[in-house]
Parts: sequence; C-alpha cells; structure tokens
Amino acid sequence: MEQINYVENELLKGNDLPSFSAGDTVTVHYKIKEGGKERTQLFKGLVIQRKGKSTTETFTVRKISSGVGVERIFPVLSPAVEKIEVNKEGSVRRARIYYLRGLTGKKARIKEKRK
Repeated sequence: MEQINYVENELLKGNDLPSFSAGDTVTVHYKIKEGGKERTQLFKGLVIQRKGKSTTETFTVRKISSGVGVERIFPVLSPAVEKIEVNKEGSVRRARIYYLRGLTGKKARIKEKRK
C-alpha cells in the first residue's frame, strides 16, 4: 500500500492544472504521435463532467463540429495533456450536464459566472 501511495504522490507533484468544473469552456492542448512525428492538437469545448478522484480522474469535453456533437474524455494526469486553458467559467446547477446532448442553438447556451 505504501508503494501505491508513493507513486500517486509522485504523479500529483507535476500537476499544475487550473481549477475548472462542469459548465466551463476549456481548450485542451493534447499531444498526438503519428509515426515518428509528434504534434499538439487543440480541443476546445464545454466541460460536461469531471469523474473519479486523484490519479484516476477524468473529464469530458463536448463541442459541435460540422453540426455533429463530438465528446472526448481526457484523463487529468495524462502525460499527453500538455495544458488546459479555461476560456469561460459557466454557471450551472448540476455536476454532470448531460442534458446538453439533446439541445441545440440558443437553448444550449450556458450562463457565464458573475464576478
């Protein structure tokens, strides 16, 4: 058990991610390896959920691409995730906002947090 705790703590040390939650609009910089080359791909969308805890935590980002909804699940502590930028902070009442899957246009808007 001590060894597992040691490995988890080592993974958490290099984590300098911003705080974000469901309803926020984020841009995820994700490393992709194609053959011998490596490039960074940006995935900008709305965070639908955060799930898990500490080392197994994931978050789901949804965007509309060419009129089709695209969702991608990212592990928070993945070495492939270079950085996460929070573009807008949304105000929602739920931790998991799956109801957005059935909405389009103006109905799918999220209110922005007041500061």
